[in-house]
Amino acid sequence: MKESMPILNWTSRQVLALSAGLALAAGVPSISTAASPQELSMKIRMQVDGQAVAATLDDTAIARDFVAQLPLSLTLTDYARIERIAYLPRKLTAAGTSSGTLVKAGDIAYYTPWGNLAIFVEEGDSTYLGGLLQLGKVEGGLPALQRPGPLKVTIERISN
Repeated sequence: MKESMPILNWTSRQVLALSAGLALAAGVPSISTAASPQELSMKIRMQVDGQAVAATLDDTAIARDFVAQLPLSLTLTDYARIERIAYLPRKLTAAGTSSGTLVKAGDIAYYTPWGNLAIFVEEGDSTYLGGLLQLGKVEGGLPALQRPGPLKVTIERISN
């Protein structure tokens, strides 16, 4: 007499767990692995009159649009004592973004009405409304930008 095979009655969760285990054993990254914020961020370097400034841009559509213009050579000028600004070769696409932010020293932003890059070198005393969009943050070398302008700057993306 022939023995019958047991019927496997696995739940989808058990099948998924088995699949993930087999994939892991085979060296395939897990499908549930999510990228960390550091992996999603974009690192840039600014050369300001020969001094290096490191910055991290947010993983947003407008920051990616800015990165698409890199490398850039710009001249930063003083504006309102607390920021250095430069006009970009073309305006960034700001659709679907919200504006208004309390600025801090080191913030990198885009001012949509004028189409300019703004790097804040001092703390702001109020919330900026009406078209100021956060792009990222200076991580090191801010003193190079705190000098009076005009400042020649080259901005390029660096690998993470």
